[in-house]
Amino acid sequence: MKKTVKDIDVKGKRALVRCDFNVPMQDGTITDDIRITSALPTIRYLTEHGAKVILMSHMGRPKGEAKMEFSLKPVADRLSELLDQEIQFISVPQVVDQQVIEAARQLEEGQILLLENVRFRKEETKNEAGFSKELAQLGDFFVNDAFGTAHRAHCSTAGVADYLPAVSGFLIEKEVQFLGEALEAPQRPFVAIMGGAKVGDKIPVIENLLKKVDTLVIGGGMSYTFFKAMGLEIGTSILDAESVELAGQLIKRAEKAGVKLMLPVDVVCAKEFDNSSEAMTCGRDSIPADQMGMDIGPESIQTISQELAKAKTVVWNGPMGVFEMPNFAQGTKAVAESLANSEATTIIGGGDSAAAVEQFGYGDKMTHISTGGGASLEFLEGKTLPGIAVLEEK
Repeated sequence: MKKTVKDIDVKGKRALVRCDFNVPMQDGTITDDIRITSALPTIRYLTEHGAKVILMSHMGRPKGEAKMEFSLKPVADRLSELLDQEIQFISVPQVVDQQVIEAARQLEEGQILLLENVRFRKEETKNEAGFSKELAQLGDFFVNDAFGTAHRAHCSTAGVADYLPAVSGFLIEKEVQFLGEALEAPQRPFVAIMGGAKVGDKIPVIENLLKKVDTLVIGGGMSYTFFKAMGLEIGTSILDAESVELAGQLIKRAEKAGVKLMLPVDVVCAKEFDNSSEAMTCGRDSIPADQMGMDIGPESIQTISQELAKAKTVVWNGPMGVFEMPNFAQGTKAVAESLANSEATTIIGGGDSAAAVEQFGYGDKMTHISTGGGASLEFLEGKTLPGIAVLEEK
């Protein structure tokens, strides 16, 4: 177990806190602030317990240059509204300069300073010691609460821990608790649902899950690579050609491990990758040569929903179809609905799955929605995440 902010005395001390404020923006306006609101419990705890808080984050990919369209100023404004207090924000290209050092020194208990985008510095993503030291001099201890970037060994996620005592915030604590318990001590039956397009990206996750789950459901674009491995015609459906052989091996491995592997039995097809393209439902063994699979079909929805109704723990990563198009969203929506009505522990692995459950209005019905798609995948793969590994043990 890693130490959290509750395990140390924070009063009167400067807390250097890594958050994930990499929020979507449009014309200078934040379009979704869930990553900001997710950080509030840790920030509030620190300010209410007398800490002086210095927040840091990245946004977008400025690639080591001070590109002001990636400035964190809108985040400072939104934080100020949410916390109903002034957030000091100093926008300097080098992120840390004498003015910033002085501002951090002069903070009073309960006050908050937000640094400029740490990726304005090219050293950040290279985890160079010089920049880690510059950041570390601002605080007395380090708090990592950015699960979404915990799989990256960067200055602000891991490097600073070489120079400061390091603990987790509540968001990382929650992520590790839910994902960790699902992998190590799940209530059974334990069902994992894997969707999305590229099989190659999720092969290591599937391999790890086959040692843990009772049932593995494969849907979305991935399923056509598995169909191909089974010798089926997939028409013009998306195919991860490099992973066909691996998909065949995974089918055999699931059988050997006694894991129930569920693939769609029918699919919704269309000629064009377009919402207005005429849809037809066909069996997985009768996909027309000029059609592409766009969603799982009604029979698949029924069998998957029945399986989910028996589950006690469910981890879901990746949609069942092109859910962004209303005509091809039924499979993804049905899975989200099944989980919303379930009494199981339901864990949504970030990314498109998280977007889908929010889109369909089921976000508040899930036990836990991960804030990091890539990080949650690597965690499910069984990897050690650098931003968590550096935190002190209890």
